[in-house]
Amino acid sequence: MVVLNRIYTRTGDDGTTSLGSGDRRKKYDLRVSAYGTLDEVNAVIGLARLHTGADRALDTVLARIQNDLFEFCRAEAPPPPTFISRARSAAAPSG
Repeated sequence: MVVLNRIYTRTGDDGTTSLGSGDRRKKYDLRVSAYGTLDEVNAVIGLARLHTGADRALDTVLARIQNDLFEFCRAEAPPPPTFISRARSAAAPSG
């Protein structure tokens, strides 16, 4: 059993949270709320897929919806620019 005692970063103590882009937003910001809602929808779809796996057609539709939600969230919360710079540097041919 995994035991998690206390997990905190103290970066949100001022009432803000960090987006994937590195931008800081108030925790009550509509964008932050939307990410949470989409994450919950994705979790519910995952549970539905567990219980409807025998129906291949339905599972295919649910999998597509899940994929689209993941893709939307990825596009709306890109990684911080420093991460992108490092990834590009690592992928660049040397010489």
